[in-house]
Amino acid sequence: MIARIFILILIGIILPDLYIDRHYLRRHKSWWKRLLWWTPSVLLLAATVFFTLQRHFIPEDPIWLYAYLFAFGVLVLPKLFFALCSSLGLLVCKLLHKRMNWGNLIGWVLALFSIYMVCYGSFVGHKKLEVKHIELAFQDLPEAFDGYRIVHFSDAHVGTFSSSLRELLQRDIDSINAQQADLIVFTGDLQNLQPSEVYPMQELLSSLKAKDGVCSVLGNHDYATYIDSDPIIKTANEREIISREQQFGWNLLLNSHQPVVRDDSRIIIAGEENDGEGPFPAKGDLKKTLEGTDSTDFIIILQHDPSAWRRSILPHSHAQLTLSGHTHGGQLSLFRLRGTQLVGKEDFGLYEEDGRYLYVTCGIGGVLPFRFGVTPEIVVFTLRTKK
Repeated sequence: MIARIFILILIGIILPDLYIDRHYLRRHKSWWKRLLWWTPSVLLLAATVFFTLQRHFIPEDPIWLYAYLFAFGVLVLPKLFFALCSSLGLLVCKLLHKRMNWGNLIGWVLALFSIYMVCYGSFVGHKKLEVKHIELAFQDLPEAFDGYRIVHFSDAHVGTFSSSLRELLQRDIDSINAQQADLIVFTGDLQNLQPSEVYPMQELLSSLKAKDGVCSVLGNHDYATYIDSDPIIKTANEREIISREQQFGWNLLLNSHQPVVRDDSRIIIAGEENDGEGPFPAKGDLKKTLEGTDSTDFIIILQHDPSAWRRSILPHSHAQLTLSGHTHGGQLSLFRLRGTQLVGKEDFGLYEEDGRYLYVTCGIGGVLPFRFGVTPEIVVFTLRTKK
């Protein structure tokens, strides 16, 4: 993880301290006070190098990574905001020949807010849960399925729910079961790195119950993409996570589908493997997933990566509803602005195109236990037949 943004992190640590040292410390502080100021940054630089050299995407025991990122958030981000605002304020002062640098005041406000944001997101935000209810109506939904209820959850990342956080996963599972839905669907990313994370949670995950069972698909983290290991070990890990989900009693759909029957009618629950772009696994096969379905079938597609909806599902199927995860809603939202909006048009929430819908859930977890402005969620869909 750190290796992918190593240069940006170095710049973020060094430049603000250089600016503050030059403009505020060098003239008024003794050498030992300046040394004390620089000490946290030097330690963070050393930690950055350490985590960059790790073999896997994140360490197998991520607690030190979480501590490092928290320290970065409360020590580096405030200085970064202050330095940016202060330097812009200096530029304005020079251009307008003013003496008062209002950028300093703005920088202090943003610095304090960033500390609040990091602390809230790390200790409060990721522990919340929202149960969202959405009703969708379709012309071609069989009347036998009018009122059919589906609970959708995604991105559990159970390796993050270790020790004291286990009770949060217990709460989430209890909340899902409390909906007494007809069907539960999970749209991928059960683990962070490898199946061993899932073992302590097996009994808990096996307790999910619905009238028509639990259907699931794999996410990018379920494909051993983020471990640096022998290909044989990677293949074994992928087989193991598949086996584990099946042992839960879940119906793991690997480019396949299952019908759900009511009276003489049916709907199709189709599960396509992760169909990502760039660094994300591209194992989806929509043609194989829908092989044997009829043009009159009402189809719900489970696809971890929402980018597949506009790229392949809309043009190459008639699926009426697609359920996805993957983005976590960015885990951080300010004034409804999210970082994930920069890489995908459909990053969080409900989208509609000619009466066909995509819902992208922000999920219940993440590799990092942090949420600000994007509350973990489970979503309850009630399907209606348009009269």
